[in-house]
Amino acid sequence: MDAVLAYNEQGRAVEPEWPDADVIIGNPPFVGGNRIRQELGDSYVESLFELYKGRLSAFCDYVCYWFEKSRAMIEDGRAKRVGLLGTQAIRGGVSRVVLDRIKQCGAIFMAWRDRDWLLDGATVHVSFVGFDDGSETRRLLDGIPVNVIYPDLTSVVDLTSAARLRENARLWAYGSQQKGSFDVPPDVALRLRQSISPFGKNNSDVVRSSINGKQLLQRTEETWVIDFGVKMPLKEAALYEAPFEYVRAVVLPERKNRSEKIQREYWWLHARPSPKYRKFLSTLPRYIATPGVSKHRVFVWLDRGTLVDHAIVVFGRSDDYFLGVLQSRIHELWSRRKATQVREAESGLRYTPRSTFETFPFPWPPGREPNDDPRVTAVAAAAVYLVKRRDEWLNPPGVSGDELKESHADESVQRKSHVAAGRSPGTGRCCIRRLRLAEESERSGHSDPTPSAQHGAIAPTDLEHRL
Repeated sequence: MDAVLAYNEQGRAVEPEWPDADVIIGNPPFVGGNRIRQELGDSYVESLFELYKGRLSAFCDYVCYWFEKSRAMIEDGRAKRVGLLGTQAIRGGVSRVVLDRIKQCGAIFMAWRDRDWLLDGATVHVSFVGFDDGSETRRLLDGIPVNVIYPDLTSVVDLTSAARLRENARLWAYGSQQKGSFDVPPDVALRLRQSISPFGKNNSDVVRSSINGKQLLQRTEETWVIDFGVKMPLKEAALYEAPFEYVRAVVLPERKNRSEKIQREYWWLHARPSPKYRKFLSTLPRYIATPGVSKHRVFVWLDRGTLVDHAIVVFGRSDDYFLGVLQSRIHELWSRRKATQVREAESGLRYTPRSTFETFPFPWPPGREPNDDPRVTAVAAAAVYLVKRRDEWLNPPGVSGDELKESHADESVQRKSHVAAGRSPGTGRCCIRRLRLAEESERSGHSDPTPSAQHGAIAPTDLEHRL
């Protein structure tokens, strides 16, 4: 019997009845939110989403449904305590919503944020969460007594209530998601770009340089992509004869039987072309990009001629000050707390823009920075210096590509560069300063840090020793 979805005699989806219990413990199935449909099938997933609509996001991990059922049992007085294993994503992003709901009607009294777990012979990393109606007064986080455990499974500063800011929301986008074999190797790209269209079209307009998340941080072979934009009509796309015929021969067979209507009927277009990102490309000479998942949070400049895929988050600003704030230690601390961890720490963190970027309190509201303020110019200068030094280290003059690869492979530890942000004029700075103290406190085992003058803002000067 399915534990979270059943059907009544009329074939309607209903929640299975769980028996009353003092304690519920379990190890729910580990299926990521982006794999639920693939693993369980369209019919099951549509019924599941409809049944839990308004309580859980359609993008949350499968384990969340067990957490929600257990939470409801406690709320109804049909269970007293619950202990469940969850994916690490349970403490961040859309999956964390179920822990928010648990806190609203009870409390988390015990949690381990990152534990090794042997699954089918392989070690995975899980979070363990114990919760009740708030009756238990003791709190243990990673085996250490604390006063409170927040929904993101931390105990010092509650960032889960940080509001999303409208002025931030308009400044980010994901790259273009293809859902088809639009990528082409360099030799094919060269042939397509040089091919003459009998209709007078320049094929270079739709065969573009591309970058994925791995390429953003590593030296990999150059790649290209066929891209007909957001909504180019079929008849117009066909005028770019060689690239169009390639897509018809390669992508159409992949797309023609897809369940999603947009992929079947608009087979020559990327499935999620990201219109907001395309607006950045059309209005800015350059833009900022960072990989969605990375061990180190790095922000780089890209020019408008390069198209990134959906594994990259882009930002619609072209000024050095904005990159400086994003690459600052302050923003990194914030993003590490608000991001979701991928497996073990070595695999990196997932930068989730809605919870990480949209909630970040910039020194000034984006777009209203006083450009002549010395703090703004200092952060901008620091960003320019950082990019220059980073580029010189990655691409030293007079060194061939093969020599450079060999040199980098020999280094066991690579330097990581950051720029420091200036003192903020608003209340957001107080929140971030306390966050820095919280991170330091959690590492040292203390639970109630008090801000002091020695933890003030770091001046964005004399940066060379920081690089």
